[in-house]
Amino acid sequence: MTEVRPPAAPSAALWERDEELAAVAEAVDVLCADRHSPGTLLVLRGEAGLGKTALLAETRRIAEQRGCTVWSARGGETLRTVPFNVVRQLLQPALVSMLPEEAREYLGDWYGIAGPALGIADPGDGQADPQGVCEGLVAAVRRLARRDWPLVLLIDDAHWADQETLYWLAVFAERLADLSVLVVVARRPGEITGVSARHLDAVAEAAGRPVTDLSALTPEAAAGLTRATLGENADAAFCREVWAVTGGNPYETVELLAKVQDTELEFVHPLIATAVYNSIPDALRRAMHGIAARIVTDSGRGAAAAARHLLEVHPDDDEELVWQLREAAREHLAVGAPDAARRCLERALEEPPRPEVHALVLHELGSATFLTAPARTIGHLRTALGMPGLDGDRRVDAVIRLSQALLHNDQMEEAVRTVEAETARMPAGPTRMRLQAVQFMWEGVHAGESLTPGRSERLAELAATCTGRDNAERALLILRGFDAMMRGENAEEIAEICDRALVNGRLAPGLGWTDNEWGVELLLMLASSYVYTDRLDRAEALYSEALQAYDTAGWGGGHLVLAHAYVGLAHRRRGRLEAAENSLRESLRLAERVGRGLPLYWTATSNLVDTLLARGHVDEAWAMAERHGFAPPYPSTVVLPDPRSVRGRLLLAVGRTKEGVNELEAAEKAAAARGHLNPVHVFAAADLARALTTEDPARAARLAVDVRRRAERLGTDTAIGEALRVAAALDTGQRAVRLAGQAVTYLESSPCQYEHAAARIEYGVLARSVPDLERGEALARSCGADGLVERARAELATGVGRR
Repeated sequence: MTEVRPPAAPSAALWERDEELAAVAEAVDVLCADRHSPGTLLVLRGEAGLGKTALLAETRRIAEQRGCTVWSARGGETLRTVPFNVVRQLLQPALVSMLPEEAREYLGDWYGIAGPALGIADPGDGQADPQGVCEGLVAAVRRLARRDWPLVLLIDDAHWADQETLYWLAVFAERLADLSVLVVVARRPGEITGVSARHLDAVAEAAGRPVTDLSALTPEAAAGLTRATLGENADAAFCREVWAVTGGNPYETVELLAKVQDTELEFVHPLIATAVYNSIPDALRRAMHGIAARIVTDSGRGAAAAARHLLEVHPDDDEELVWQLREAAREHLAVGAPDAARRCLERALEEPPRPEVHALVLHELGSATFLTAPARTIGHLRTALGMPGLDGDRRVDAVIRLSQALLHNDQMEEAVRTVEAETARMPAGPTRMRLQAVQFMWEGVHAGESLTPGRSERLAELAATCTGRDNAERALLILRGFDAMMRGENAEEIAEICDRALVNGRLAPGLGWTDNEWGVELLLMLASSYVYTDRLDRAEALYSEALQAYDTAGWGGGHLVLAHAYVGLAHRRRGRLEAAENSLRESLRLAERVGRGLPLYWTATSNLVDTLLARGHVDEAWAMAERHGFAPPYPSTVVLPDPRSVRGRLLLAVGRTKEGVNELEAAEKAAAARGHLNPVHVFAAADLARALTTEDPARAARLAVDVRRRAERLGTDTAIGEALRVAAALDTGQRAVRLAGQAVTYLESSPCQYEHAAARIEYGVLARSVPDLERGEALARSCGADGLVERARAELATGVGRR
């Protein structure tokens, strides 16, 4: 705001703001004291005219006086639809001052991800992941803050900031603990609702201190301001009337006093700007937006830059406008702004599009809402598929995307039926095989009873005809391998089937982690088939490749959640429990942003609880389960490892034996109904046998036999070794010693070193062997299995081997 006022007026908005100014000065002092001091976030909240902008201006003065670098930005009521508008204001001046090569080098791997959103790099092809772009922007500010310390960021009128900026701000605010920067945000209360309001609430929560609510001037302050402006002769009654008329609003008080003085004013204030904009007749205002859009387009700035004006033009059956809005949507998606793309496409539908284009717009709209609103995607795509215009590969893509949205919306059966109906329309060939593979895939991740009888047999029969000559055949081979793994078939044959889906040991072109045709689920099935058949080298290579691919491409959200979760799973199976815990905590942190209750959230939680139990951190595992809702009802999709088995093990560990037995029985029943008999993935039978050793030894023995039979069918060292551990726990005397020794032999050859350590310690106890206990303790210590270490030390302390 720039104002020409009487001498006393410039400080008017700072009357009675001593407390707020003291907080600002303290925050600046903390920032300047130490380059490694934690960041600070201040939120100023107040109605229009209470002095938020003046406080930010004073913050700038204080900060610059102390030698700080100050960057500022401001939201605008008519600019809320422009994605990244405010964050660009904030950061562009620093970035455009660099040479292009310098900016690229400075941002490193994040240049291609955050650069398009900041307007300093061209967007790539396709759709950028919004969370990945957000992480890139966080990284960009982090690097710039280190370069320009001490740095102060000022954001005014945050209630009018675009949604993409507010998302970034909410995430950035969470990371201030290890970044020395001062952020001051000014906003009005209320004003907005929905997603943007939630982001602003998250910013306030991250501040770690109460929001500063600006109050109106007291009658005494209004009187002082009146006399400072008009002279000491202003009587008390007049001063009181000024306060009553303005309600103590500093801005309105100054304006009223200026009128009393008959002063000429020049000012720019959002209240005035909004009033002027709203005073323009609707038809004229829309026509002016159309002229502005044409000027922006003719200047070569692109459809996205003109979109804020295109959105306001009156619908008039304009084919070119529909094209421009579709092009703007594509540009928005390329920089990670799906909500901005959605607004463009929804406006295009109002025009409306030509009949031959209508279905295409709905298809594009469904893709734009896929990451943020699966339910909307379902509606758009169903409508599109019922109209002419979607043919060939586009129609197939729409069907598959619709089935994915149904899956994510927990409408599993509809997802399967949608693909099944489209498959029936197709003649034999690659397209039909692709749809069949997708149907098998959704059926394969369904956690309930099989939707279609004989599915495994039909899948096996179809996969037997596949050589891996194209990606449809490779997908069917992966699905067959995963199904065989879940059913506990021979591990050698499973690995051979999975290997045929690779090309020279690598993922085929078009089947990479960032390729959209098949989705992440298929590749996770492939890697998990290797995990549970003791081919951990291959699984780890695939999981690590996924994590690297998503980091490089800037993909966040669910993809990054799953990548970290499955890297953690590989560490857990290896016996690297500390590394597993770190990966899984990161996965769960990211999953919190995506949304609780989703399958990926269960994946992160189930693996983390399982890992904490393996470490012997039982209380922490229980607290984690309670905090994250790790309890029935379970998700409708398959989760690795089986969450019922993990929860049953947890309940036994905390002494809730009856509940634990009930949970394990439910897990065993559900797995049997589905035909999931891999004893490493669903370990409920093994834990149940141990739990029933005293209460029902006959049943425990039958369960142990079943576990042994399933393990020998699978044929891995891990499965057989674990089955022998169960048998040893149920037996006594020399037979128990012999079984425990056999378990050690198998698990020593297994890649799963935590299980080897547990077996070695159990054998040491039964055989009273100090060397085995000592070796078991060393193995457990290297795994990070604190509970096993304590047990081994306790046994050694009792003098095992000298009795």
